[in-house]
Amino acid sequence: MKKNNLKAWLYLLPAIAFLGVFMVYPLIDVIVYSFEEGYNSASQVSYGVGFYNFKYVLRDPYFLQAVKNTLILVVITVPVSTGLALLISLALNSIKALKKAFQTIYFLPYVTNTLAVGLVFMILFNKTAYSDGLINMLINFFGGSSVDFINGPYWAKMLVMCIYTVWVVLPFKILILTGSLASVNKVYYDAARVDGTAKWRIFTRITLPMISPMLFYLIITGFIGAFKAYSDAVALFGTDLNAAGMNTIVGYVYDMLYGNSGGYPSYASAAAIILFLIVFTITCVNLLFSKRKFTV
Repeated sequence: MKKNNLKAWLYLLPAIAFLGVFMVYPLIDVIVYSFEEGYNSASQVSYGVGFYNFKYVLRDPYFLQAVKNTLILVVITVPVSTGLALLISLALNSIKALKKAFQTIYFLPYVTNTLAVGLVFMILFNKTAYSDGLINMLINFFGGSSVDFINGPYWAKMLVMCIYTVWVVLPFKILILTGSLASVNKVYYDAARVDGTAKWRIFTRITLPMISPMLFYLIITGFIGAFKAYSDAVALFGTDLNAAGMNTIVGYVYDMLYGNSGGYPSYASAAAIILFLIVFTITCVNLLFSKRKFTV
């Protein structure tokens, strides 16, 4: 038995070493940096240890704006994308002809480069001196006035950001939910139809509980992914997100490290720890809610 255990640990050793070097050590390093006050990248020295970095970050208006943008993005895009994915998956599941073709079409945006999709969205929504963009043309057609979605008011830019994020994450959720719906045992549906059960009751009493673990998986990963949003904003509004008022928490961390105001790993580490605590808390709440609601 001991020999088998030793062999098992030897097999696991490469993975443990990889995780230790690329995950555990960086995490410890970030925690250490976050408490080092006045750390200088050039001299590699600090003048103390404390909570100053966290106090600075929590009072920084750029960070507060980034938190606001990220929270709005999370609150809007996660439920909207999950709900749309569920509706589309139910529709695809009921289609017999060309089902695989429709699944492929819906999955195509997921394998397309994020920046390329962002450029397309910018062309659709951007208002220039030569053109108001396709979206504004549609708005004008229905009697509305043109809106500068890329460089205009905050609500317009956030609307584009939310639509873009939903568009990007939707294909993966459709793929997962379509497979989950296909795995539900058809015996339950046959028994419900024999009893004359209404379609809505079949959905709420059979379909939804059977796919609930996958739904909560998508919700949790959706929250985590939305909190890590950065490339989406860059694709739409460029690299100077603070000037556009559309920075995210991850963007703030990047700016503190490499941006125009970069060179402050202690502030970046403090912001990263705050992001980790937010995501960890929301994940724990989601897990507790899912167990309480669906455990028989």
